[in-house]
Amino acid sequence: MKSNLKWSAKVLILSFFLSFFFSFVSQSLFPTLSIFLSIFIIVFFVVISVIFDMIAVGVTSVSLEKLDKHKEEKSYSTAVKLCKNTEKVSSFCGDVVGDICGILSGAGGVSLVLNINLQDPNVYFIITCLVSSLIAGLTIFGKAIMKRYSVDNCEKVVLLTAKVLDFSLVNHLKMVFQKKGKKKN
Repeated sequence: MKSNLKWSAKVLILSFFLSFFFSFVSQSLFPTLSIFLSIFIIVFFVVISVIFDMIAVGVTSVSLEKLDKHKEEKSYSTAVKLCKNTEKVSSFCGDVVGDICGILSGAGGVSLVLNINLQDPNVYFIITCLVSSLIAGLTIFGKAIMKRYSVDNCEKVVLLTAKVLDFSLVNHLKMVFQKKGKKKN
């Protein structure tokens, strides 16, 4: 229980600062974006939200027994770490990243509507409702499709995620610093 509370507090702090940063950036940049860039940002954040939701579902659906069939793969140990931290990975991917992407795609929608420069308040209201509904609908549709895929192919999803993490810049930097620290000891 204490560990879960500690993790929850870390997620709260991380979510607050990430949301603040991205809200600040979106409030600063989105009003100046063209219609094309606004649409691109909306699609980008919807896709990111769907991908991270797929990872969250994959990690919660896979079992270590299913992963044991892939012991020979380089990313196996990272995949096992993901599975042993299911609630953290799922919370981060599904909740933190998903919610932030939802906020940002919504901000992109507001930017899109503002950049259309509608003068009639009734048309503005209708277009705003249509854009926000379209963003929500596309996000939910994408997540629904990927949930089924992720449940059916959970090992592939987790192993691919592990491969991406293994080859990420952050992981390589971490390994460089760990090697330097080991040499000093």
